Amino acid sequence: MVPHSGLDRAVPQSAEQTTANLDSEHQQCMFPSTMRVALLSGGVGGARAARAINNLDHDLTAIVNVGDDAPAYGLQVSPDLDTVMYTLADVAGDAGWGVAHDSFSLMDRMASFGIDTGFRIGDKDLATKLLRTSLVGQGVSLSDVTSRLAETFNLDVTLLPATNDPLATMIQTESGWIDFRTYFVTRRHQDRVLDVRFDGVARARPAPSVIEAIEASDVVIIAPSNPPLSIWPTLAIPGVSRAVQRAKRVIAISPLFGGKALKGPADRVLGSLGFSPGNKGVVEAYDGLLTDLIVDQADALDRALLGTPHLRVHVTNTKMTTIKEGRSFGSWLTHLL
Repeated sequence: MVPHSGLDRAVPQSAEQTTANLDSEHQQCMFPSTMRVALLSGGVGGARAARAINNLDHDLTAIVNVGDDAPAYGLQVSPDLDTVMYTLADVAGDAGWGVAHDSFSLMDRMASFGIDTGFRIGDKDLATKLLRTSLVGQGVSLSDVTSRLAETFNLDVTLLPATNDPLATMIQTESGWIDFRTYFVTRRHQDRVLDVRFDGVARARPAPSVIEAIEASDVVIIAPSNPPLSIWPTLAIPGVSRAVQRAKRVIAISPLFGGKALKGPADRVLGSLGFSPGNKGVVEAYDGLLTDLIVDQADALDRALLGTPHLRVHVTNTKMTTIKEGRSFGSWLTHLL
């Protein structure tokens, strides 16, 4: 488990109280027009949260999980970084990853040679991975490569890998330990997850600007990502959890809807690791780090069940699949910040 403990904090008003007590003009006077937001992101949920927050007039730094990074076909593949980048650039595929309307000519040609192409990379997506591989091979850091790619896609956010050092999320199943890609892609996350570990984490250092972005933020937001598989790898990097612990405010967006994941195995992973069902398990997985939890309206009862003097629970529609849904969530989030 990720070692961290909570700190006593002054708990802000809930969004519902704020909306009820203040009119919009007063809100604009009360809150700064631009806030510094540090987002801990992983997977499609993290990418869509980044898009929703980026629609607001805030200074956003997205700190992205690299525990899924692994070579494929001789290329350096950073799935979560690419997913965030493509989503912010509005070129992501319908499933939330890859490039929309991409072709797979190279994969088809490789398959004709008898090469296993179960992990498919589109031709346009391949260009991103070729550039990353080439630059990293020349000694350029993953942070600098990511910055260059973000500029190429004209992104107006700061996009950071959690670390430039090797970090691999490993999953213990009933048949033994497997890497994340085998678990998620090859075996379609059907295995029961008994434990997780992060190979290389003891030697990993936060990438440049990661700790600084968290410490300088007005709020840290944890995206609606799978807590153990997409957020813990970042929190496990020495210094990151402590920086989050010391943040002024830490808001997690639950990945659950009616106690279940909309897609992916988040609820099953939390359960098999011994956490309580539903959003109580999400709170437990973050072990006292949170000042606020945002849950979907399907879990509205959790506001009374989980709210404490140290944890405010807020309820809204948390679906951000489409740009329109993301804008609606972002507009609601403005009243909370």
